[in-house]
Amino acid sequence: MLKTLLFALGLALPTGALAQEADILPPNVIFVTSTGYWEESAGGLAGHRTGVDGNAAGMKGDAGQRGYYKLVAVRQSDGTAEIHLQQIALGPAGPEVVSSAELDEFTALKTYVTDIRPETSTGVTRQPGMFATVYLKTDPSAAEPESWTVLIDDLGEIKIERATN
Repeated sequence: MLKTLLFALGLALPTGALAQEADILPPNVIFVTSTGYWEESAGGLAGHRTGVDGNAAGMKGDAGQRGYYKLVAVRQSDGTAEIHLQQIALGPAGPEVVSSAELDEFTALKTYVTDIRPETSTGVTRQPGMFATVYLKTDPSAAEPESWTVLIDDLGEIKIERATN
């Protein structure tokens, strides 16, 4: 009976719908991490992040926007990766990319990204900004990856540096 039910459900799902779901992200996107938050009050920044470039003019829409940050690692044809920092706004129509910028510090290192992790796996942060750790190798045969941090403070300043533990 279970086999019959599963078979019937399989026939009920159009194969095109499954193919569309598989194409949501390009195959060269190897890591995506969403973490932290930003918000802009009606009166201005109030000490919160406005755009990847730190410029309020980079925001779309009305004041009072809020959202989160996303780090995306994209594999290049030579095996190295570019890392992009995105600012995502939360609106009535759903998430919208407000700004996106390649983090040139990683591109210059010709990195092989092995992981990206947020500060916390709960997704909850108590103050505006973002903290994530990027694990990478500059030599693909290296035994252990290096740890680098991407930090955005409550004023929107971006710092990228090798982790010191």
